[in-house]
Amino acid sequence: MTQDLKEIFVGATPPAPAALAAKVRTLAPSMTRSMQRVAEAVARDPAGCAALTVTGLAELTGTSEATVVRTARLLGYPGYRDLRLALAGLAAQQQSGRAPAVTADIAVDDPIADVVAKLAYDEQQTLADTAAGLDTVQLGAAVTALAAARRIDIYGIGASGLVAQDLAQKLLRIGLIAHAPSDPHLAVTNAVQLRAKDVAIAITHSGSTGDVIEPLRVAFERGATTVAITGRPGGPVTQYADHILTTSTARESELRPAAMSSRTSQLLVVDCLFVGVAQRTYETAAPALSASYEALAHRHTPRGGHQR
Repeated sequence: MTQDLKEIFVGATPPAPAALAAKVRTLAPSMTRSMQRVAEAVARDPAGCAALTVTGLAELTGTSEATVVRTARLLGYPGYRDLRLALAGLAAQQQSGRAPAVTADIAVDDPIADVVAKLAYDEQQTLADTAAGLDTVQLGAAVTALAAARRIDIYGIGASGLVAQDLAQKLLRIGLIAHAPSDPHLAVTNAVQLRAKDVAIAITHSGSTGDVIEPLRVAFERGATTVAITGRPGGPVTQYADHILTTSTARESELRPAAMSSRTSQLLVVDCLFVGVAQRTYETAAPALSASYEALAHRHTPRGGHQR
């Protein structure tokens, strides 16, 4: 476990039982292989693991007692006893029948009705996982920086680029100066112009997209406040981030790659940022939003209708 991960997660409020699986999915890619075996075991069979002592779980996963305890702490629990209690609670919830029966796995020959049900459930789970794992202290700090920013740059490529544009458009409509350059070279040249009191936001599910990391690094070195929205809290992008907002590492399949599933969690974080900023700047945001709506209202007039 790296020092950065310790600082981010150890000592945090223990997650509720329902959030345990989300925590495992978020942190597993940054764990050592032995810790991953422990995390995967408790997520796969909470009832079985809840019945095991620390020694028993270590033997089951082929690890050591120390590894089991470290994994429990990384997941947000003071010790293994607290993790066992959470596992027992999660098992009770699952046995009560409250957990949905559908899964996110979509087969090639699934009827379209099943596809709708499975995607709807997976979207709901992704949102719940992201909400459960989102650090509201980091979120609040990012909102404070955005509300006072002279200028805001947002970097994203591919599906994350669409999310970046969505946030930029939202912020523009409440009177803030925001840009989401789609060209990586333009993103870097824009970042060079940033200074203290400016904000740069990088959106990358993998946390390792070079075309997103480079402009964030430049902005960081220029003194701007930097924010990373990522599914990998230990990824390379975070070394240049003042604030880290973690999204759900949603389950992937052949027909539903990460670029599609991660967008849902990114949009939730973006909406949280926007609403937080709108709250902080309400006196100016409300009139700006109203003005932008009125400026576009005539474009929504039904054909044959009269414009005023």
